[in-house]
This record gives sequence, structure tokens and C-alpha cells, in this order.
Amino acid sequence: MKSTRFAGIEDAKTQQGQEIGISDWLLIDQDRVNGFAQITGDQQWIHVDVERARRESPFGGPIAHGYLTLSLLAKFAQECIGVDGVKLAVNYGLNRVRFAAPVKVGSRVRARFILADVEDIQGGAQLVWQATIEIEGGDKPACVAEMVTRWYF
Repeated sequence: MKSTRFAGIEDAKTQQGQEIGISDWLLIDQDRVNGFAQITGDQQWIHVDVERARRESPFGGPIAHGYLTLSLLAKFAQECIGVDGVKLAVNYGLNRVRFAAPVKVGSRVRARFILADVEDIQGGAQLVWQATIEIEGGDKPACVAEMVTRWYF
């Protein structure tokens, strides 16, 4: 794991364009997928019906929801990125998201974060992150997203 703790917003500005963090690997097991399906109501068989997914899916078994994979960015960012003096950090949204490869149940994933941009806003700063969720042993990322956060001081 690689993490960065910024001494403040001016410190963050000096690190634009740099890789800031790499999270630990996280196992995507069937319990996690089933829990996400239950919470979101997305019970599509390719995620939750293990036997049918083994028989009928092109992936040879169940896969994680794309939105489950995307939602892990919050966990991974908290592992990798910190800033001194911030009173509130919020997810402001996403500019672009692509799901490049499916995450098979039983795979491990992790995220990489590059700080693409820092802009002053009233009371704080808006940061844009190039986030990539990798699949262990995979040749394509599971998800590539441009994530926008706001830090208030």
C-alpha cells in the first residue's frame, strides 16, 4: 500500500500529476456481492445465481456489479489519501466512468489514485482524481474513473 498525507491544500497543489496512493488488495467474495445486490435491489443472475452464472455466463461464474466496484473507491481513497486541517471531505461526483473488465467473484482488486487537478473554491478546494481499480493478475482495469472531491477547511 502507498498512501499520502498532505500537510494542507498548498502541499496537495505541489503534487498534481503524481500518483498519490495505491490501496491494499481487497477480496471480492460472493457474500459482498450478495450484500450489495440486497441493498441495491439489483438481483441480476449474473451476480447472485452462482450455478446459473457458471453454466450460462461468458465469464464462467458470477461477477461483481460494476457499481459495487465503483463504490469501493470511497474505501480505497480513505486508505490512501489524507490531509491535515480538513474539516469536511465530500464526494462531489464523477466526470467519467468506464468498466473495462468484469470482476469475477473470488478476485482481488485495488485502486490507484493520481491527483489530476486542484482548484480553490469558497471555503476549500476541489480535487480531481484519476482513479483506476485493478484486478490482481488482470491485463485490463476493472474500472477507470475521474473522481471529484471537495475538501473544506
